[in-house]
Amino acid sequence: MLEAGNKQDLALLDDLLVPNYENQTLRLKSLEDLKQLLRIQYRGFPDVHREILDIITEGDKVWARVKITGTHTSEYRGIAPTGKKFVMDAVPTYRIIDGKIEEGWSVWDSLGMFKILGVIDFKGFPDESAENLAKNLSPDK
Repeated sequence: MLEAGNKQDLALLDDLLVPNYENQTLRLKSLEDLKQLLRIQYRGFPDVHREILDIITEGDKVWARVKITGTHTSEYRGIAPTGKKFVMDAVPTYRIIDGKIEEGWSVWDSLGMFKILGVIDFKGFPDESAENLAKNLSPDK
């Protein structure tokens, strides 16, 4: 599925997912919903790429640790192109029945991606400075 996404060949997904595929995290209710979301992503980030770093299977579940990269060259969900490149970690999880993906969940660092793109200004929590972390982690605390 991730390879089909990297090729941006949505027709390949027809053989890999059931038509009523659902992704609880992304609120997708069908394979067509997923294709539409990917089309939006491809427009905003034409060079988007997913690299599998780790993969675990157990029973009917598959977990992957994935590095996603891309360059924001066109409008994405109402956000004007920034020309910036992003790197983001994600952990997609899939349930596979009879060789087809039926259900998915996604954990991804959207805050980090939007920080990199400059869409939001988040400098971290006040207690995250090295000085404050050392003070808060001291054994006397």
